[in-house]
Amino acid sequence: MENVDIRLLREIADLETTPQGAYNIRKNGELASRNTTANIDIVSKTDKPGIDIYIKDGTKHQSVHIPVLITQTGLDDLVYNDFHIGADCDVVIVAGCGIHNEGSQETKHDGVHTFYIGENSRVQYVEKHYGEGEGTGERVMNPRTEVYLEKGAFLQMDTTQLRGVDSTKRYTKVVVKEDAEAVVTEKLLTHGKQEAESEMDVILAGEGARGRVISRSVAQDESHQIFYPRMIGDAAGFGHVQCDSIIMGKSRIESIPALTANHPDAQLIHEAAIGRIAGDQLLKLMTLGLTEEEAEEEILNGFLG
Repeated sequence: MENVDIRLLREIADLETTPQGAYNIRKNGELASRNTTANIDIVSKTDKPGIDIYIKDGTKHQSVHIPVLITQTGLDDLVYNDFHIGADCDVVIVAGCGIHNEGSQETKHDGVHTFYIGENSRVQYVEKHYGEGEGTGERVMNPRTEVYLEKGAFLQMDTTQLRGVDSTKRYTKVVVKEDAEAVVTEKLLTHGKQEAESEMDVILAGEGARGRVISRSVAQDESHQIFYPRMIGDAAGFGHVQCDSIIMGKSRIESIPALTANHPDAQLIHEAAIGRIAGDQLLKLMTLGLTEEEAEEEILNGFLG
């Protein structure tokens, strides 16, 4: 494995080499390596690029890694990954994409992920996006994620966009059925003249459904962010949307949360805040010996961590 591959894996999946258990590593639009287990099977699609991941009923304390690495300038990569997760499972799924662009052409990855989570299953889904390289070509990522939770299922979804992604359009849809729960946390950092747009629909579709959206973002320099988190109560359930953003330099942030109650017993709440780093926070850290830049970095790491 090349040094750049190792670095990208470290950034997007906290890996130094190929992972344990089931995994599928995609590089420059092609299968690089794959491993399956007795309970987790990974099959290439025949009608379009991508894979189907099948997790058997009752699978517990196992993981699946499906990172994407792109080091080819000018590549336009599109992939469809479907996760079929049985009942009574407890698994961790780690995805993410890293782009290393040294050229002048745009390099792009569009990932379409669909999850079907069986009754009473628990899934932790972790996705990170990262871009690097000295080239002038843009690094573009447009993830689309749809999740369908059956009765009593639980999803913890953590998505993070690290530095280096010039443009992103993100869409997330989560349908939560009876007594199921979804907690979606999105963390986003933009800098330079980067653009980021995120849309999210969490639909409380069954009695007792619970949904929570936590959005934390930092916009630096002249970057622009816009968020559309929407909580939709189609049944008696509870939904909460929380958006917190730090604005720096000449950046712009738009946060537009929306609540829609289509049932009289849907309880929906939203909170949104945009502001600068507080001066007293900087001062406190600077009295401990940090420079202003170091103090800002500590605060941002804590906020996005």
